[in-house]
Formats: sequence, C-alpha cells, structure tokens
Amino acid sequence: MVTRLIISSLAVLITSLTLDGVNVDPWWWAVIIAIVLGFINSWIRPLVKLLALPINLLTLGLFTFVVNALMVMLCSWLIGPHFEVDSFWWAMGFSIVLTLVSWMLHLFFPSKN
Repeated sequence: MVTRLIISSLAVLITSLTLDGVNVDPWWWAVIIAIVLGFINSWIRPLVKLLALPINLLTLGLFTFVVNALMVMLCSWLIGPHFEVDSFWWAMGFSIVLTLVSWMLHLFFPSKN
C-alpha cells in the first residue's frame, strides 16, 4: 500500500512537471493529490461510468477519456490552489500521461499485492 502511494505520488509529480497546463505546488502535495485521486477513482468514477454507459457504448469507449478528465478536474477543484489544471484538455492530457507514467513506474517498482 505504501509502495502504491509512493508510485502514485511520483507519477503525479512527474506528470505535472511534464505538462505546462498542470501545476502542483508545493511538490509534496503530490501525495495528497494521489490520495484524493485514488478516492475519486475508487468511489465516484465507477458511478459516473455507470451513468455514462449509454454514451460510452455509442462512442465505443472513447467517452471514458472524458470521464477521466472530469475526475481530474474534480480533484483539482477539491484540492484548490495546490493542484491547478488550466482547462479540460489539460485535464485529459494529465489523465493520459498519468496513466502512462504510473504504468511505467509500476513496471520498474512492482508492488507486492
């Protein structure tokens, strides 16, 4: 669990440093952002995906990118000035890059769960 939190926090920090439209300040707030995103992705995102199922079927799953971007924007709104996302498109880019960075970090540092 601690390994996953560290990897998620690193992924948030690396992704925010990669994208100009996303800001994490100060850097240690990446841990809190990882916790809040984990909570949102565990509890709120499944409900939103269930409600958006008809649209997701019509778009052959591409609407999932929109849902992910909305979850990032919700996290930004909840965290406030420590996690700023400039627009919906930056949120979508953040969710895509975060997924890729997190996947790569999990390859190098597998958790024992």
